[in-house]
Amino acid sequence: MKTNILTYLDEALTKKVSDYDVALDWDKKNHTIEIVLRLFAENKEKLTIDDATGVESEEEIIEFEDGILLFNPAKSKFNEADYLAVLPYEGKKGMAKAMLDGLVDYLKDVLDKGQSDLLDFLTDESAAVFELTFDHDVLFALMNSYKAKDGDSYIPYPAY
Repeated sequence: MKTNILTYLDEALTKKVSDYDVALDWDKKNHTIEIVLRLFAENKEKLTIDDATGVESEEEIIEFEDGILLFNPAKSKFNEADYLAVLPYEGKKGMAKAMLDGLVDYLKDVLDKGQSDLLDFLTDESAAVFELTFDHDVLFALMNSYKAKDGDSYIPYPAY
């Protein structure tokens, strides 16, 4: 079977980000691949927490979900505000291997920091909002370090 963005990401995420709940959601009609990120934390104090839509919860386990969208600039339709980050790919050509490798490495850092921040949020009464942070400059620095050793190879978008 030929490697494509989905199979490549699945293998890399399984290898490098196995401590977290990460899933891939391929929307063929919209030409997008979402990397779904989930964090969980114990809400020992049974704090009442409002989610982004204002729904209150006192669940014992808090689940936080966000996503990174890989999209085709010519065909995909979406609201950028719904995602932690959106990254374009080049049609059937796909995405640079260096970008995918850098993204997987950076996701591990984003989730490590996010898990720590989520636990802090649950114990810090002055914290008003919890969200993951994504810094494109860090991603591009990681990508460039991979590009220096791997060159400009591309991983193709999946064929239907």
